[in-house]
Amino acid sequence: MTIHTTRAGAIVRQLDDIEIDGGSGTLDFGRGKTLHVSSLDKPYFPDDGITKGGVMRYYAGVSPMLLPVIADRPLILKRYPDGIDGPSFFQQNAGAHVPDGVRVARVATAGGERAERIIGGDLLTLLYTVQIGTIAVHTWQARLQSPASADSTTIDLDPGDDVPFREVVTLAKHIKSELDRMMLLGAIKTSGSSGLHIVVPLPPKTAFEDAARVAERIAERVVEEHPDRATIERSIKSRPAGTIYVDAQQNAQGKSVVAAYSVRERTGATVSAPLDWKELCSSLRIESFTVDTMPVRLRKVGDLWGVAMKRRNTKRAIDRVLDDA
Repeated sequence: MTIHTTRAGAIVRQLDDIEIDGGSGTLDFGRGKTLHVSSLDKPYFPDDGITKGGVMRYYAGVSPMLLPVIADRPLILKRYPDGIDGPSFFQQNAGAHVPDGVRVARVATAGGERAERIIGGDLLTLLYTVQIGTIAVHTWQARLQSPASADSTTIDLDPGDDVPFREVVTLAKHIKSELDRMMLLGAIKTSGSSGLHIVVPLPPKTAFEDAARVAERIAERVVEEHPDRATIERSIKSRPAGTIYVDAQQNAQGKSVVAAYSVRERTGATVSAPLDWKELCSSLRIESFTVDTMPVRLRKVGDLWGVAMKRRNTKRAIDRVLDDA
């Protein structure tokens, strides 16, 4: 793992001390690496009593699981400098005044140009993004070592306002059955917002075009089997009432997805929580997985995402899906 649990605990204690002592100070990561943090007492989730420091403590605590997920991946930042009730804006470029120790690399963008991006994988960099107002962790589905190859493809089950979450759970079960029929391995997590994410781990050197086609084929098959429950219609106005959008359109090079274990920018401070497929039941609730509850859950179930993502699909399995498309 990128950072040991004991080291993460030391950073949590430093954050506690700094917030108690006025909210500004310097974190010591060892080996000469430091990060100045400020306004740790600023409310980031006012209705839930969670401060900027609280978000940092959460990320430090789950870093042994989260950092391997985002290691070597360019990050897309959506900043909320005054918390979730304040204005927000997207940031892709690293910026001109990045502190020492924050990992930055020059990468090729979707437009073919090269630009400086903040790169995930170490705790100092992660906490810096929170320091400047980032709450959720959004990453590419590729790593620096192979930027033109997708290592996963994602399907986002996005329900309309008139669809109860239990219907999303039922559709996810149908998708699991479809994955089984297609002889594909998949992992599932809550989006942390309103739906579920199903992620298919891919073999090395999978082109983004193929990654997108795999997700699209799964989505098409599910809609063919369950047209009353699922749709691939992108236009909200054109979607049949009561259906769930099976979104397979976020898998192009340079597109970002929210990482497992990421906090989401919504009241309740919910988290994108990895699940065991057996947990899909009518009583499942997104609100059960929060900054406050996830640490206890992780002690009980461990790193479900890390285990699932190590079980990659073979090239033969992916080619079989593509040949059938």
